[in-house]
Amino acid sequence: MESGAESTGGLRARKRAAARSEIEKTAITLVLERGYDNVTVEMICTACMVSQRTFFNYFRSKEGVFLGPPPAEMREAVAREFLPDHGTPAVLSLAAAVVSALVAGQPDPELAGRRMKAVMASPELFSRQNEWMADHEIQFADLVMERYTAAGRREPEPDLVAEARMVVGLALGVVRVVLQQNHAEHDDVWPDTGIMERAGVLLDRIFGGPGTGRAPGSYSASGS
Repeated sequence: MESGAESTGGLRARKRAAARSEIEKTAITLVLERGYDNVTVEMICTACMVSQRTFFNYFRSKEGVFLGPPPAEMREAVAREFLPDHGTPAVLSLAAAVVSALVAGQPDPELAGRRMKAVMASPELFSRQNEWMADHEIQFADLVMERYTAAGRREPEPDLVAEARMVVGLALGVVRVVLQQNHAEHDDVWPDTGIMERAGVLLDRIFGGPGTGRAPGSYSASGS
């Protein structure tokens, strides 16, 4: 009986995933053809033959088709990779964890690449994506503070909080540049986690290169 229930649940989940994917593909195709401002939720629903109620069961808004998971889900995914890692500088570690969460959250890399292309082609969508990233900053700053606590940091709390926010700002800046660079070089090909290797080299050059007076790899504010 349990296996039957699991099979039914699995089938339902696959159907939901397929329906969500179809809406995403339709929305992205329409936006790439007509531009974001010229596409409405009604047009998307008509094209894939679903009701607007069904659409909003999957996405909170039109731009939700193009953005990632809400802050709570994103925080959990980033925490799994970021918190246990105390050997990599905090900025690079957090940026890598965010990219990893974004990549892992894309079961269809081709679709994700087309979504990225649509975002990059629309100033409004690109702005909304940046706002989406900003909504996660508080969640990520909390994670940095958790890491500092685990590492035994004892500086005054106001200083640590400001430092954590700076780490988040730098890390998200790295993520934005990495994704933009990937798009410029590979158009609509969704990146894999390997793109962070190049970012690590560049960060080391910026913060630990010749003339800085600092050793390579020592640029992290956390000192880890």
